[in-house]
Amino acid sequence: MTKKRDNYQIQVMQAKKRFLTYDQQELIDRCKVGFDEAYLYTRLLSEEYRICRKTGDMERFHRGSWVDGNGFHEVMTILDWLCDSRADRYITGRWINIVTHGHCFHRQLQEDVGDPDAVLFDRNPEGFAAACTALKGEKLPGGDIGYAIELIDGLRIFLQLWYGDEEFPPKLCVFWDENATRYIRYETTWYAVGLLMKRIRENMKS
Repeated sequence: MTKKRDNYQIQVMQAKKRFLTYDQQELIDRCKVGFDEAYLYTRLLSEEYRICRKTGDMERFHRGSWVDGNGFHEVMTILDWLCDSRADRYITGRWINIVTHGHCFHRQLQEDVGDPDAVLFDRNPEGFAAACTALKGEKLPGGDIGYAIELIDGLRIFLQLWYGDEEFPPKLCVFWDENATRYIRYETTWYAVGLLMKRIRENMKS
């Protein structure tokens, strides 16, 4: 477990170093982020973040104050979008299963990773719905409960929860706009979903 955490920290440090090599004015212009002398500002899952222009360190504005925002999923998602989003990105409004961009391994991974959250949400659908609403999610038709939640820059994640029954376990389906990889890399969609699941669980407990 320590080695795994170390690997995460290495990736975070590498992502920050990479960010510091970019022309920050180009990032400001392309991503339309707020800025001052010390920070760049953006929003992730309905909360404001600021990125230190000298170090790449992040803070999250949570419940009225700035707190540490250097979690692995946060850093990888924000810096991938900031550094690599395309200037011609736009939302189509057409939803796809993002694993169509990946391999069979990732299809199986999504099923394995999604099951524990599907079970949790199935046991407390009212809490799941309330948590999605707290994240400014929009209720949409699809599944037994469906919400589209903005990740960043207008890019949304569409969650569909299907209740379990005597024959089938509950299922959580994740959909993205078909242009999602103009905003973040395919690999980063997994980090973003992981962060979203964490935020939903946190809101269900609060």
